[in-house]
Amino acid sequence: METVGLIGAGLLGSALAKRILAAGFTLHGYDPDPAAMRQLQEFGANTEDSAAAVAPVCNRIVLCLPTTDIVKDVVSEIESSLTAGSVVVDTTTGDPNTTRELSGQLQARSVTLIDVSVLGSSTVTADGNSLLLAGADEATAAPVERLLNAISDRVHYLGRVGAGQEMKLVANLVLGLNRAVLAEGLHFAEGFGLNPNAALEVLQAGAAYSRVMDAKGHRMIQRDFEPQARLKQHLKDVRMILELGEQKSRWLPLSILHQDILESAQEAGAADLDNSAVIEAWNRLTGPSE
Repeated sequence: METVGLIGAGLLGSALAKRILAAGFTLHGYDPDPAAMRQLQEFGANTEDSAAAVAPVCNRIVLCLPTTDIVKDVVSEIESSLTAGSVVVDTTTGDPNTTRELSGQLQARSVTLIDVSVLGSSTVTADGNSLLLAGADEATAAPVERLLNAISDRVHYLGRVGAGQEMKLVANLVLGLNRAVLAEGLHFAEGFGLNPNAALEVLQAGAAYSRVMDAKGHRMIQRDFEPQARLKQHLKDVRMILELGEQKSRWLPLSILHQDILESAQEAGAADLDNSAVIEAWNRLTGPSE
């Protein structure tokens, strides 16, 4: 059975590990967090002492890391151990410009790097319901097709390296604003003394509906912020959206406001909470309704 490496086993990385192992792959993993390493072992993965130790035993390596800067560091660490014909699949929501540079750098060693962004929380991903956005055409991704299909049977091939990350940022822009609008709507409903559960039910039944209401509505109402995807990671994405928007001369006024809202929630102590904790930006100013 094909051997796969995984570097990065946080919330999303651990969900990827479950999918990969369930499909019958042998998995070798590494994460600097000892708790994440123990969890990988509990799942049935082999663990290595470093990222560099993963590369020699796997010709298919998945990266699931917090930022592109960390991806650069990891690529520098594993590059000399990668064999010709290896494929690196970067699932990090990162900077597409840097990803294209890294792809060219590895191509000089006959190693392919493609970006495959995962649209869906760790819970959605573990259930096999995520959407994969691949910065590659089907021919380039063919060596990892079975691996990608183990994660999700919904893969969009976007043609060129970095395009998966670009599309993920577009999707995250819309998704994040959906969460913020839902939070403000529930906050507004509570100001009238409306039952928030009833308000959510009406929103779900009418033209204002979005899937965000199903995933995050009750969590906002109940203040259940056990993380599926952390708020600070989405704030990182919004900052990147604005930076790239400026590079492309795109006016993104709602995202500018969204950054302020997320920073307010982070200042309220929500950085490591689920991204549904964006509602804490409103609670910080007025306090949640009793």
